[in-house]
Amino acid sequence: MMVLKCIAVDDEPLALRLVETFIEQTPFLELTCSCDNAVEAMSLIREQQPDIVFLDINMPNLTGMELARLLQEQPGPLPKIVFTTAYNHYAIEGYRVNAVDYLLKPFSYEEFLRAANKVLQLSEEASNQYHSVTADDEFIFLKVEYQWVRISLKDILYIESLKDYVKVHLEDAQKSVMSLISLKALEEKLPTSKFMRINRSFIVSLEKINAISKNSIFINKTEITVGEQYKETFKTIVEKWLK
Repeated sequence: MMVLKCIAVDDEPLALRLVETFIEQTPFLELTCSCDNAVEAMSLIREQQPDIVFLDINMPNLTGMELARLLQEQPGPLPKIVFTTAYNHYAIEGYRVNAVDYLLKPFSYEEFLRAANKVLQLSEEASNQYHSVTADDEFIFLKVEYQWVRISLKDILYIESLKDYVKVHLEDAQKSVMSLISLKALEEKLPTSKFMRINRSFIVSLEKINAISKNSIFINKTEITVGEQYKETFKTIVEKWLK
């Protein structure tokens, strides 16, 4: 069985200990660390790269909801979020930041386990459906509706995020495909020597870039802006090209 790494975050000591206890008694969960504020949690998430964060919402300085929004703006793998809170009016906002579940305090172990099982199922499905691609690989398989479609890496121009889906734009404009996978999940599978995420919504094929301006790249006639947090990495690549 897959084992998921967890971080627990809550500013109430008793609530934090309860989540820690629930994690410890669940066979497929592993508690890597816990903390009592969202600021420290952000550093721990970057360092530990957990699969799940059990995250309280009402905390001083930086709330759990604000942390979840910040995480979505960061490059790299995004953990699954399970919110824990005493206030039910956050539920809708929680789903807007793609939280897997929302546990209303006081919650039972049964409710906790149900949420953890949701994350396990999503993680197992992602692991089974998409394999990592190395720089030597020439293709990737993506699930498109009810079939697996083989896509040649050399045919990909760029990949666009459309909520829970990605749209893969190909050399043949008539054959772009849609697949139910997040941009972050697909980013982790693609070889970094060939593809790069340049903003929150786009991954581009580096070899398909036709032109570069101060803040944008061009692939054929499509202009794509380079996001602020991706500029330094992209600048390093461009400097190598221009030497």
